Amino acid sequence: MTTNTTPTTTTTGTRAEATTEATTEATAEERYTVISADCHAGADLLDYKPYLESRHHDAFDAWAATYVNPHEDLLADTADRNWNSARRLAELEADGIVAEVVFPNTIPPFFPSASLMAPPPTGTEFELRWAGLRAHNRWLADFCAEAPGRRAGVAQILLNDVELAVREVRRTKEAGLTGGIMLPGTPPGSGLPELHSAAYDPLWAVCDELQVPVNHHGGSASPPLGDEPAARAVFMVETTWFSHRALWHLIFGGAFRRHPGLRLVLTEQGSGWIPGVLDMLDYYHGRLVAAASRTGTTAESRFGAGLAATMDDTPAAVWRDHCYVGASFMRPHEVPLRHRIGLDKIMWGSDYPHDEGTHPYTREALRLAYADLPPDETAALLATNAAHVYGFDLAHLAPIAARVGPTITELTHPLDKIPPAATSPAFAPGGSVRVW
Repeated sequence: MTTNTTPTTTTTGTRAEATTEATTEATAEERYTVISADCHAGADLLDYKPYLESRHHDAFDAWAATYVNPHEDLLADTADRNWNSARRLAELEADGIVAEVVFPNTIPPFFPSASLMAPPPTGTEFELRWAGLRAHNRWLADFCAEAPGRRAGVAQILLNDVELAVREVRRTKEAGLTGGIMLPGTPPGSGLPELHSAAYDPLWAVCDELQVPVNHHGGSASPPLGDEPAARAVFMVETTWFSHRALWHLIFGGAFRRHPGLRLVLTEQGSGWIPGVLDMLDYYHGRLVAAASRTGTTAESRFGAGLAATMDDTPAAVWRDHCYVGASFMRPHEVPLRHRIGLDKIMWGSDYPHDEGTHPYTREALRLAYADLPPDETAALLATNAAHVYGFDLAHLAPIAARVGPTITELTHPLDKIPPAATSPAFAPGGSVRVW
């Protein structure tokens, strides 16, 4: 939180003249610093070319000449929110947000769609796709530098070549991207080792060494389902579950035991599922370890063989020590679970500039979710936790928050009416029926 030194009320007439100084002192109000732990950005298609190695320029020209963008929001008049730094800052500030973690959004070179949803490349696609992602990372470093201290850019990697991924983690860290890396999914049929595989140990090691957060974003691990109406509906039902898999893969695979500084952030996957899933993982962990330690061989002892040696602790303890959730967006039914999840584990996000994001009704979304919370808890969810994970300097952000942040008083008023034009699921009824 920070203090706004500008008076927020005015008076008129003779009485105002007599009490101006007292009014100024009395009406200064504390404001929250708001960091969105989930925003998206990317370059316009042709603007990626200067960030590609020159040897790929001819291939890029040929690809771009025939490429048809499949995403309507990237063809609309508002698409420049992804790369227009001044517009972006103005709209975020108008929404009360002073800093952001920047995930990808637009189409990088040689990709069929936004990279978040694109399937892993085949062997013949890998070289150009990898060049395209590195171009995005270079562009993103420049984009973040346009707003020093206010953007934590998330670098992109591919898992087809772990050694190249490790090198890119080092390079992007040196280039100033402080948002960590975006861990791709390994959906069934991808041909890649599962995330629990020791093949990825060099990647976990460099992220531990450099204190680089590993982010796994919702939607990035689903297998292809086709384009029938039923397939699209099934995708909506299943996509968060496929994204959650990274959690139990890394836990049971022992990544956190071997690399004690490793941190995992699960973003835009909800948060209400976490306590139940941790209870389930603890149950299986305890059951399988116990079975494996008994004399004699049973079916379950085979499933638990080696698990005790792989993991030092229970899944719930691993979550407590290593994991975070980018809760875009925390809904009212999830808020009572905050202490079971871990108050220091939750980071709020607006999902700007997506139309399912809270913009331009972020204040209303925060009132809907957090009106009943103590201010210190709200401050942790809105900024302190994200500053800890991504290295934001709250002192640097304080003067901006003093100008644009929502006031404590404002957010303590429960929301009595949903904005009619709001499109975000943050306002949708029935969210509590989700089981993951």
